[in-house]
Amino acid sequence: MIYELRNYWCPPGKLEALNARFRNLTLGLFARHNMHVVGFWMPEPATAESADLVYLLAFADRAALEKAWNDFRADPAWQAGRAASEVNGSLVAKVVSTVMHATDYSPLT
Repeated sequence: MIYELRNYWCPPGKLEALNARFRNLTLGLFARHNMHVVGFWMPEPATAESADLVYLLAFADRAALEKAWNDFRADPAWQAGRAASEVNGSLVAKVVSTVMHATDYSPLT
């Protein structure tokens, strides 16, 4: 099992719209493409270092991660939903993705 930690920074005033996109569109598409959500977090307080929204996904292996993201990005529902949600500008200013594996002493192994 591998995990992908994703940190999102939003332009000013766009965080609620990004949260709405996850609630109303992205979560269903993640499930459709075998992207297993571990959880979502909002750092308190959000800083330039912490990001505005953080989430963790789990995958069987690197090949599953790459297939899931490629399929997700090619999904017409994602393409249309993203375009509709960004009619007033991008919801994301920066994304940092970190792929991780659990240590042998982690309770996740």
